[in-house]
Amino acid sequence: MSAAVIDVAGLTKIFDGKRVVDDVAIRVERGHICGFLGPNGSGKTTTIRMLCGLLTPDGGNGTCLGFDIIRDAAEIKLHVGYMTQRFSLYEDLSIRENLDFIARVYALPNRRRAVDATLERVGLARRSRQLAGQLSGGWKQRLALAACMLHEPQLLLLDEPTAGVDPKARREFWEQIHELAAGGMTVLVSTHYMDEAERCHELAYIVYGRLLVTGTAQEVVAHSRLTTWAVTGPDLFALALELKSRPGVDMAVPFGNALHVSGTDEAALERTIASYRERPGLDWQRSKPGLEDVFIKMMDQARDNFVS
Repeated sequence: MSAAVIDVAGLTKIFDGKRVVDDVAIRVERGHICGFLGPNGSGKTTTIRMLCGLLTPDGGNGTCLGFDIIRDAAEIKLHVGYMTQRFSLYEDLSIRENLDFIARVYALPNRRRAVDATLERVGLARRSRQLAGQLSGGWKQRLALAACMLHEPQLLLLDEPTAGVDPKARREFWEQIHELAAGGMTVLVSTHYMDEAERCHELAYIVYGRLLVTGTAQEVVAHSRLTTWAVTGPDLFALALELKSRPGVDMAVPFGNALHVSGTDEAALERTIASYRERPGLDWQRSKPGLEDVFIKMMDQARDNFVS
């Protein structure tokens, strides 16, 4: 039995002849928060569904919570909390009624006590009689998280849980996630937000079904070997178009009032930038590449698995 909560290798899923997940390996230790990143259609949701027993892999092997992901799929479902991309509870039931229904599905003993405890834990006790359909995005998110936690799972699989949620609700959500992880909960969470990625203990980045890199945020940035310069001044859009065709420039991407100019060939990039330093109004500053720089670069280099 693996010491890791998630430990899979070679994970593969094929739909209509296309490898939507292609030879993916993920290992997550107990109490860790792993950020699962990648563009839409990259295979994140399919991977999560294979991990929690909802989809059978076409290839690969491994364990989730010590259970074999193929032979023990039914057992895994009992010990995992899975929060889907879309709110999937009953909008014409109250918060309490929704949780009571979930408790019945899991045949929880002391059902009322479990629901009461979960309502308190996620701050929903005072709203327990409110209909789910009347909740804002942030409160629906709390209810969905409560439903995942009701049966006290050892692993949470969260699929873009903060999409469409305001910044305050997102921050409160992540505080809850870190509190759970500090108590020994393991979390795999998919997200598009770079500030959320930086809150994770480790990251896994998947593009077009292939896992490109894993590690801490610092390790992922270092692995990219990107050199980045930030330039401010007039006509940055025109400058970006001009720079993209120059030697050493792998990408030129607007970030607020600046343009991030990056490349993996540091010497070639420096030579190109040198020819622009004397241009009036432009201010060039060496910058540390961020996760967004790195992920845009990796996405640009990846081959689309739906293009022949």
